[in-house]
Amino acid sequence: MSEASIETPVTDVHAHLLMPSLQAEVEARVPDLVQEAAALELRRNGAESQAVSGRMVGERIPKLTSIAERLVAMDAQGIDRQWVSASPNHFYPWAPEGLGVWVAMEANRLIAEHVAQAPDRLTGLGLVPLQHPSRLVECLDDAVLGRGLAGVEISSFAGDVELSDERLEPFWARAEALGAIVFLHPFGCSLDERLDRFYLSNTVGQPTENAVALSHLIFSGVLDRHPGLKIVAAHGGGYLPFAIGRSDRAWRVRPEAQRCAHLPSTYLRKLWYDTVVHDPVALRHLVEVAGASQVLLGSDFPFDMGLDDPVAFVRGVGLPDELTERILSGNAEALLRERVHA
Repeated sequence: MSEASIETPVTDVHAHLLMPSLQAEVEARVPDLVQEAAALELRRNGAESQAVSGRMVGERIPKLTSIAERLVAMDAQGIDRQWVSASPNHFYPWAPEGLGVWVAMEANRLIAEHVAQAPDRLTGLGLVPLQHPSRLVECLDDAVLGRGLAGVEISSFAGDVELSDERLEPFWARAEALGAIVFLHPFGCSLDERLDRFYLSNTVGQPTENAVALSHLIFSGVLDRHPGLKIVAAHGGGYLPFAIGRSDRAWRVRPEAQRCAHLPSTYLRKLWYDTVVHDPVALRHLVEVAGASQVLLGSDFPFDMGLDDPVAFVRGVGLPDELTERILSGNAEALLRERVHA
């Protein structure tokens, strides 16, 4: 890395780790539940997409598991630092309480061990069992205080738990108090079989889930009650930044949509977003509605729906140089510094 890059490292906030030992232990403990979850994924994704995804992940296991392969790939992409989070298949939202807590804490340990192999280049994000709200604070503390991770990754929902659920209030309060980063990354879409062909489960399902989850946060007043939360939404926040006018209209005319203090669009500037939008026009719009300070370089490394050359994508959007550099490095570094001094 050059001296300049050390001062303001190019940072990818959306990169994943696969933990085979964790998966093997879950399969050994609850084989019936694992089979049920696999059947649900088959219904949601369809056999064709499942087969393609299986081959794709198999080919990329070295990048998903090996520290050496990760660093080589980062160098090739011009990435100085990655925020490493679990591959979302490790959420196990169906896991019972005891197993769910064990999974989160074991994932925290494995992620911490992985990033510790290159601490100058990797930052870790842990897990919490979202389906068990009463256990979230202890798992968040385990990640941040126990393992030294920067925060945690959560899904858009888990079972009957939406992000507006009142049972999550202690978790939001603790995340705010710790200055912890909360990385919102969906896994699975509740539209199920309607998206089981053409890879709609991903191309439509992921941005839909992002939009739904962020809307729960906004309309329920979570961001009013916890203005210091540092929530980073994968996939550019999904559809919400591009259809926020409809949310504003509902807030103006529907009493049941007025549980937040301000227009929904104002909250877009209280959230952060990665750049995995695959469209220069979309990224320019995201910067316009959310603010340049709220957008962070992300790649979805190393999956096929990510950005192969994330730095070139951001540089090619046509934003002013100062904004481009903030997205590539400055914004992520500022978020981490705020966490450290929180």
